[in-house]
Amino acid sequence: MKTNCCSPLLQLLFGLALLLGLAKPDPDPLQDYCVADNRSPQSLFLNGAPPCIDPNRATASDFATSALSRPGDTLANSAGSNVTLTNTVNLPGLNTMGLTLARIDIEANGFVPPHSHPRASEVTICLKGELVVGFLDTSNRFYTQKLLPGDSFVFPKGLIHFLSNADERLPALAVSGLNSQNPGVQLTSLASLATTKPGIPDEILKKAYQINGVDVARIRRNLGG
Repeated sequence: MKTNCCSPLLQLLFGLALLLGLAKPDPDPLQDYCVADNRSPQSLFLNGAPPCIDPNRATASDFATSALSRPGDTLANSAGSNVTLTNTVNLPGLNTMGLTLARIDIEANGFVPPHSHPRASEVTICLKGELVVGFLDTSNRFYTQKLLPGDSFVFPKGLIHFLSNADERLPALAVSGLNSQNPGVQLTSLASLATTKPGIPDEILKKAYQINGVDVARIRRNLGG
């Protein structure tokens, strides 16, 4: 009597294991590097990124950038913070590497509002000042920590998190690395109440936040919506 070597349950587990093994933030490159072609008019994009130049045309400058060497404009918004990102324009050699670097400047008593990155985890290193950071998990647990220069903190993929300058007199500086070339970002307050096009209906917001129509209009106005 012949029997199947694998039960349906075991086959399902094998299938899930295979799918999970493929669920990476960005696909691995199939060559040493793919320097983004920012010089030619773009008629072809590969997963949102420009195609590669001929590897023989690559130079060392394609893998270097000074984009993070300059402080960002922290006075351009009410939060008193600025995030400067690397991308395939200011760092062409980053293309297909599956990572992004960020410089985070925060004024005294400023903060980076609660937000999430749907396609990346993030590790932040405090370089100057005192930072209070934190994130919420899907069980509604809150994790928070004060960071001093040299301290690091990791934000898991897709979870809401924030950074705040704990010093009321001096600015703070941090750098972050994210494990996706295009991590994406959603500011929680702006996405739900201001920037969505078309906007979420007021009735939904009133029920979700337990507020009235006047509050919805006031918050939208304060957020620039």
